[in-house]
Order: sequence, then structure tokens, then C-alpha cells
Amino acid sequence: MIKLFVGLGNPGAEYEATRHNAGFWWIDALSGALKAPMSMDRAHHALLARTNVDGHTVWLLEPQTFMNLSGKSVASLARFYKIRPDEILVVHDELDVQPGEAKLKFGGSHAGHNGLRDIHAQLGTSDYWRLRLGVGHPGDKSEVVNWVLKKPSPDHRIAITQAIDRSLKAFPHFLAGKMDTATLLIHTSKPPRAKNPRPETGMDPGEKIPRDG
Repeated sequence: MIKLFVGLGNPGAEYEATRHNAGFWWIDALSGALKAPMSMDRAHHALLARTNVDGHTVWLLEPQTFMNLSGKSVASLARFYKIRPDEILVVHDELDVQPGEAKLKFGGSHAGHNGLRDIHAQLGTSDYWRLRLGVGHPGDKSEVVNWVLKKPSPDHRIAITQAIDRSLKAFPHFLAGKMDTATLLIHTSKPPRAKNPRPETGMDPGEKIPRDG
């Protein structure tokens, strides 16, 4: 089962709405759903919530060390509470996934993500779970830093928020350790289809055209 839910991002109002903070957005949504408010825990350098769900203790964590030192908070709390790496889910922004989609995976490389890079180093392993929230790619590698540190377009922000809402439905499966079920739910949950444009008549596409007589 997952005991520690970690969202990655950068602290401070200037970063709050940027793509790199998608992990924080997910944890904030979970915090609200569980009615478990986050508060500063200086011992673990993070905003932290601890709550009980169905008899299980659950921690929510948002490192306040800036992205490239995220592992400091994660490793500190995991070691203190004896949480194994495979009991940790790290939620982060993902360039190689489109806005509106989310992907769940276990282990693997950090793929250049500085938050994951430090978590790898601090935990001494890559064997933890990741929930990858798509933010899209700017199309040019040289623009990646600017891309993740800027706000998404309104349409992309809506799509990311919808992906967060859909992936949160997997929370009971995370808690029960049913990771195959969680993966299936997240990977088969697609963004809603865009509505067809209105006909030139101005009628709604679903309306019936009245017949004479």
C-alpha cells in the first residue's frame, strides 16, 4: 500500500501556478478531499499532513526545499517513520505526457527531472511509485526550463485539473495496495472529448431539426 504521498513543486507565490508545481496541485486536491490541512513541519522541511483513512495512517508531503532538493524532505520523513520506497508515491509534472493525461509507473530513470533525480539520490533507489501529470512539451529542448516555470494556458490548466480529478479516484486502490487496478483506472481514464462545433444555423449539435407539418 502507499503510505506517503509526495507532490513536487517549488515553494513561493511566484511558482504556485507554474507547470512545475503540478505535483503540489495534486496533493492540495487530495488534502482537501481528505479534510487533512497541510502545515509546515520544519523537521522534514515540508508542508505536511498526517491523517487516518480506514485504519491506515497516511502522510501527504510537499517539500519546501525547491525542486532540486526534494529528496531531502522525502528521505527524512520516510526514514523517521520507516516507510519503504515502494510505499511512496511521488506526483510530478511530465513533459512527455500531454495535458489532460496521467501515467502511473514504478521505478525507472529520473529522465532529467531534477526533483526525481534528488529523490533517487537521497533514497538510494529508484524503486518508488510515480504519478506523471502531463504538462506537454514546448517542442524545443532549450525551452524546457522556461516552459515548466511558466503558467500553462487556460485550456491546459483545465485539462491538468481534470486529470488530477480523475487520477484521485485511484486513491482507494493506492491505499489498498491494488496498484494494477490503480494503473488500469488511470491509464484508461481519458480526457473528455471536445464538443463538436455548432452548425452554422447556431443550433446545438444535439438538437433535432423540426420538420414541416
